[in-house]
Amino acid sequence: MYFFHLGPTFFGLTPEYRNIIFTQIHDLVYHGGGGFIHSEVYNMPIWLRRYHIQKLNEYLKKQSEENSQQSEKPKNNITGPNITPSSVYNFKK
Repeated sequence: MYFFHLGPTFFGLTPEYRNIIFTQIHDLVYHGGGGFIHSEVYNMPIWLRRYHIQKLNEYLKKQSEENSQQSEKPKNNITGPNITPSSVYNFKK
């Protein structure tokens, strides 16, 4: 029986790195607008996956800024017509 004093440092991914990978996969599949499927993102090269995440972040940040600018604009209050009551009832007696 063999006994190794070293831990399994080169078999598989560390739990922290696995969490990062699965978070990236989830973000691209869930927030990607239906453009990606899980197996496609899982097998994607790291540099390409990071590129898509960066572009998605830029798009969402731009959209958030546009939404905040829209909410800061004063809303047009709709009022009734500018008619005085005396001009409405023109009945001759």
